[in-house]
Amino acid sequence: MLVLNQRLSALCALLALAVSTDAQSSALSSSDAASSVLSSASPSFSSALSSISAVTTVASSVSASTIPSTASSAVSSQSSASPSISIPSSASPSESLTSALSSTLSSASASATSPISSSAAASITSASASTFATDTGPPLESTHYTIPISSYPFSSFPVPSASPIPGVFPSTSPQSPPPPGSSLIPDFGPAWARAHSRARKHISGWSLEQKVAVATGVGWMGGRCVGNIPPVADFPGLCLEDSPLGVRFTDFVSAFPAGVTTAATWKRSLLRARGQAMGAEFKGKGVHVALGPMMNLGRIAQGGRNWEGFGADPYLAGEAAYETILGMQQAGVQACAKHYINNEQEHFRTQESSNVDDRTEHELYLHPFLRSVQAGVASVMCSYNLVNGTYACENDRTLNQLLKGENGFQGYVMSDWQAHHSTLAAVGGLDMSMPGDITFNSGTTWFGANLTAFVQNGTIAESRVDDMAERILAGWYLLEQDKGYPDVSFNAFEMNDPATNEHVNVQDDHYKVIREIGAAGTVLLKNVNNALPLKMPRSIALIGNDAGPGSRGPNGYSDRGGDDGTLAMGWGSGTAQFPYLVTPLEAVQARARADSSGAQVSWFLNNWDLAGAAAAAVDQDVALVFVNADSGEGYITVDGNEGDRKNLTLWENADALIEAVAGANRNTVVVAHSVGPAIVEGWIENPNVTAVLWASLPGQESGNSLVDVLYGHVSPSGRLPYTIAKRPEDYGTALVTGGTGDEILRIDYTEGLNVDYRHFDANNIVPRFEFGFGLSYTTFSYSSLRVRAIPQADPTSAALEAAWAAGTPSPAVEGGSAALWLHRPAVEVSFAVENTGPVAGTEIAQLYVHFPARAGEPPSVLRAFADVHVPAGARAALTLALSRYDLSVWDAARQGWRRPAGEIAFSVGTSSRDFRLKGTVPL
Repeated sequence: MLVLNQRLSALCALLALAVSTDAQSSALSSSDAASSVLSSASPSFSSALSSISAVTTVASSVSASTIPSTASSAVSSQSSASPSISIPSSASPSESLTSALSSTLSSASASATSPISSSAAASITSASASTFATDTGPPLESTHYTIPISSYPFSSFPVPSASPIPGVFPSTSPQSPPPPGSSLIPDFGPAWARAHSRARKHISGWSLEQKVAVATGVGWMGGRCVGNIPPVADFPGLCLEDSPLGVRFTDFVSAFPAGVTTAATWKRSLLRARGQAMGAEFKGKGVHVALGPMMNLGRIAQGGRNWEGFGADPYLAGEAAYETILGMQQAGVQACAKHYINNEQEHFRTQESSNVDDRTEHELYLHPFLRSVQAGVASVMCSYNLVNGTYACENDRTLNQLLKGENGFQGYVMSDWQAHHSTLAAVGGLDMSMPGDITFNSGTTWFGANLTAFVQNGTIAESRVDDMAERILAGWYLLEQDKGYPDVSFNAFEMNDPATNEHVNVQDDHYKVIREIGAAGTVLLKNVNNALPLKMPRSIALIGNDAGPGSRGPNGYSDRGGDDGTLAMGWGSGTAQFPYLVTPLEAVQARARADSSGAQVSWFLNNWDLAGAAAAAVDQDVALVFVNADSGEGYITVDGNEGDRKNLTLWENADALIEAVAGANRNTVVVAHSVGPAIVEGWIENPNVTAVLWASLPGQESGNSLVDVLYGHVSPSGRLPYTIAKRPEDYGTALVTGGTGDEILRIDYTEGLNVDYRHFDANNIVPRFEFGFGLSYTTFSYSSLRVRAIPQADPTSAALEAAWAAGTPSPAVEGGSAALWLHRPAVEVSFAVENTGPVAGTEIAQLYVHFPARAGEPPSVLRAFADVHVPAGARAALTLALSRYDLSVWDAARQGWRRPAGEIAFSVGTSSRDFRLKGTVPL
């Protein structure tokens, strides 16, 4: 084997890396390369390029002491004029990172942090920063932090523990979670302990290379799933597969409603049922890890992947993630919470730094992931972007300190596909590289042989690799996937290959819950003079391309990357194959045939022939106009929309189409299938537009779900999971565009806590339709409010609760943010809901907390909700609970959850602006 001297070996490795990365669309900066291509080694250690398990080593091990400081600086920064950060030798590594960040990023999350000393967080330092000139053009990030070459020890995270409490905190397993909406807090600690014990025993006899292998994917298209961990000894490996709404790239599976549609139901039972049905399909296909749910917030209304998630509020998104994960894992598949964290737009997603202050990070963006940890989630996927100047997949602050430390996460962190930037990402908290190669089909990897070499030369402690392998196998054991788990029965890359596709049908009767969610997630925004439900009309016209089938069929566009026919899901990796798609046209015709009056149905599916559309609407009892707005992942562009939406208008001439039809028919009903909010000001007040249904993305039963609402079989109960504004600028946040080459966009979250309805409330902006809004075919009244503190007899938390009541922040300890005493019910709010209308219906009661003004919170924050079905004329009792966590704010200076001084009030009502009952918290 050719052996090169150390310096030449390093240059060869850098050259190989440059060749392998030139081909990718978003180039890695040279500072990324430097921090990962070079490793610390003894003077006698050198290596040449080699391959292992068909993955070529691109990094050579070099003694840092043999490279002059000037050369090292030239390699590790993009500009010779780049500022460097001096770190006092007396400072601990994590303190150094915190100091560096807080001194250069005024909004950085580390500006008021103290490291968790018992974790691996103490292993990171800041690297030299890259500078980009920004006299004109988009805002560009001037600092990029990488992990420098050093020797990193590792000690395992202490495992948070608490004694089970019957009736409050029962010990259980993912196979037996509490029912939806239960006040019980499941204690998965014992199940995790058993899983880790078995995993530790399993890997005890493995070689270093074997342990590294379970952390390294086999490479893009190297197996039958989108991600694959190879078999090691008697461990069979793992199949990882998209998506958050169904099993991607295979047949005989269901196409479920999107996350945003399911969130619009505000029904925990349906969130759980969807998760369980999806989990069963993933397991039935032999998938070990389902890559979902997605829980990024809709910070940007135009965000391309917002529809995959659960809306713009952290509490709603957190509860939706929690129920979804409980359902998925109850079915036996490992869930994966993604995309961690601050991945809020598609444009330049691999080269943008989301700069977020510590309080905002905790109270908004981290919360859904905390709830995922509390649901026992097996894995978390780190995102493409940088967070406060450091890539999310090697970010010590977010991975080690927050996720594994504060939140007590006991599973493993995988990278998003090609979001892995260095071998030293293992020190930053990354446990698994996906899909394994640096760029698709490059034959190179940051882990694999490079990780092995970094351990052998003393850069990374082998105990850290033990921890990685143990975490990965613990997830496998937690879900009992060692016991008769189905084999993979499909080929994601060759769906029609008879040798690797068994065409196993896993759909069962899941169409039922899909149809139910589609109806329950439909939001009635307008209904003048009870235009809906339809009352056996004699003539119906369906107008608009969205009413009918696409010209290519439901799967005619790869990854659904086209807007043609009715819209039932967005585009990108968050999709699945439709087994069929019931269009509104098909479903309305079937329903009309059932009417004794014998309704006549006609249609006109051209959005651009306005005269023809108007003619089709003339003299019809009702004209149903179907419109949509689409978006998706940035690797597909549709009509100039590069993932993110270019604007907030409805697509395909929709506004003009609605106006033309409304001009010809005085009973025009608009149905919108949309990925998110849209501006409707051009026609919403037109008196001939008598009703509007916001149907989101309903999945395969789209038309049937809609007919259930149109004809009154289901009284609409959907509520908006975001705000619909009157003007795009009313949201207060917008896409950051621009950027070329290896520039890094700077996205400053200057709005802080005021996202979506919080921003509207804080700035007295009147929306068109507020967050939580939705009409019904009936009416409800609220009464009989009662509030009480919930007594508890657990002496172990009495001192903590008393300190919290006095305004002392919660302790900054491992698992502190997930502590039982913080999350157990502390206040009970009960009231009555009466159906005062003519038909049975479901009400969604929402509770918003109002913190004292000096607490610095938005005027109202959602903290509880519940659905209740009430017959006409009847009353029902509802009880909502608040925890101390719900009543806390994050104290960035003292790193804990604190009760703000002053009176905490709350309101109960039907939306974020329609409050029916008001009270104060007795704590």
